[in-house]
Amino acid sequence: MLLTTKYADGIPLYRFEKMLSRHGVDIPRQTLARWVIQSGELLQPLLNLMRDKLLEHPVLHCDETRLQVLHEPGRDPCAQSWMWVQSGGPPNRPVILFDYTASRAQEVPLRLLDGYRGYLMTDDYAGYNAVAMQEGIERLGCWAHARRKFVDAQKVQPKGKTGRADMALNLINRLYGIERDLKEANDSERLAARQQRSQPLLDQLKAWLDKTQPQVAGQTALGKAVNYLASNWSRLVRYVEGGHLPIDNNRAENAIRPFVIGRKNWLFSDTPKGATASAQIYSLIETAKANGQEPYAWLRHILERLPTAQNVEDYEALLPWNCSPASAPAS
Repeated sequence: MLLTTKYADGIPLYRFEKMLSRHGVDIPRQTLARWVIQSGELLQPLLNLMRDKLLEHPVLHCDETRLQVLHEPGRDPCAQSWMWVQSGGPPNRPVILFDYTASRAQEVPLRLLDGYRGYLMTDDYAGYNAVAMQEGIERLGCWAHARRKFVDAQKVQPKGKTGRADMALNLINRLYGIERDLKEANDSERLAARQQRSQPLLDQLKAWLDKTQPQVAGQTALGKAVNYLASNWSRLVRYVEGGHLPIDNNRAENAIRPFVIGRKNWLFSDTPKGATASAQIYSLIETAKANGQEPYAWLRHILERLPTAQNVEDYEALLPWNCSPASAPAS
């Protein structure tokens, strides 16, 4: 209940402490925090198996967001730390993993994605450049980011007039319309349709881009959108290479949203150990949810069986895709 309350429902420990107190259960939040940290440590074998599954799949999404950690050795309490998310895995066994770091440097994704080979979907943050340059990794660009910049440019156009931002958005929206049409298609059908329907639109958009870029000032909203599109073009168009490739990084952005919502409630982590535990428990809960598990029931199921796990097979039996909902006791 402690893990579910904080990480699935976003309730800070001090509020959970008060909730327990109303029922005559007095547990200091320091004890609750220690239980969370110890749970994360004990559940690490499951996270290791989840990471193996994540890195086996040929498409991986990454994103990162800010986190404040008050008592980080050698750092100011107001300094920014980071929570990274990686989302991927097979369609029937999705994996969502969070990792806490004090740095946003390129060494972090190099470590997190060590051994990965496949397509990597990110935004255009330069911190991913080093890992994307490794042999066997192909970087994809996010059309959602490109589209947002043209939406920003559209907002500052003269009212009631059609401008250049509208032209770009029209073509980008048509690309997304094709993806909606292909939602139920298999990979080979999607690839064929992208080659037939999406590629001509991309060619049209590239011609518009080449003509427009020299004509707009770089510091305007439209100039920023055009320059973003130009600098990321080679990554943005790669999704038409395969029917299994994503058009944008929305999977990672959606995966990180529960953490962002929770952060609005509890605001910060007290210690690096607490931030690491948050990453561990968010990983478990969000992966469980993605695999159709109810968090409380699944956590109760695995915590009851964890003490008797003696080998890899025992731990694998506790993974969300190997644990049927019926076998997890209801709350």
